[in-house]
Amino acid sequence: MLPTALGIAAWGLITGVAMGRSGLPMAVMIVMSLLVFAGSAQLAVLPLMSSGAPLWVIWATALCVNLRFLIFSAQWRPYVAHLTLGQRLRWAYVAVDMSYVLFMRRYPLPEPRPEQPAYFWGGALTTWVAWQFSAVPGIVLADAVPVHWGLGFVGTLTLLALALASIQGRATAVAGAVAGCAAVAAYAMPYKLNIVVAIAAAVAMGLLMDRWPGRRTDKPGVAESAAP
Repeated sequence: MLPTALGIAAWGLITGVAMGRSGLPMAVMIVMSLLVFAGSAQLAVLPLMSSGAPLWVIWATALCVNLRFLIFSAQWRPYVAHLTLGQRLRWAYVAVDMSYVLFMRRYPLPEPRPEQPAYFWGGALTTWVAWQFSAVPGIVLADAVPVHWGLGFVGTLTLLALALASIQGRATAVAGAVAGCAAVAAYAMPYKLNIVVAIAAAVAMGLLMDRWPGRRTDKPGVAESAAP
C-alpha cells in the first residue's frame, strides 16, 4: 500500500482543505474525518451541511455515494464470514476502495486463509494513517493551501493506476471500459450517483461475460473482480 500512500495523502489534503473552507465548526470537521472516512461522501455532503439541508437529505446523499461498498462487502463475505461481529465491524470501518482492489488481486479465490486479516489490516491502516495525517492538517491549515495546486488529481491518478493494474483478461477489460463509459455518461446525475451507475454497469457486464457461450467456467467469475 505504500506506493499509493502519496496519492491518498494528496487526496486527503484536498478533502481536508475543502472541509476547512466549508464554514463548519473545527471540531465537527475533525470528527467527520475520523468517523466518516470516505472522501467522496464527505465532499458530496459538505455543501448540504453548509447550506443547512435536512439531515435525511445529507444521510441519503452519503448513502448513495457509498453504495459501492455493498458490492465490496458482498465479495468480502466469503473471506470474513467466520470472524466475530466485532471483528467484521472494525474491518468495515477501515475498508476503502484500494484495500478492496489489492486484497482481491492478492486473494482471487473466495476462501478464508489465516494470513488474510493481517494482509488486510496492514494495507488498511496504512491508508487510514495516510488519509488522516493529511486530511486533518488540511482542515486546520485550509487557508494556507492554494486550491490551484490541484493535488486531488494525484489521488485520481492513483486510483486509475490501481484499476488498470487489476485488469486481467478480456472480461475485466470490457467490464472496466463499460464502467468508465457509464460513469462519464451519467456524470450529470446529482449526489455523484454516476459512481453507483458505473458499478452496476460493471457488475452487469461481468455477469454477462461469465455466462457468455463458450466461456470457460473453471476460473473465478469475473463478477468477483468487475467492480471498479
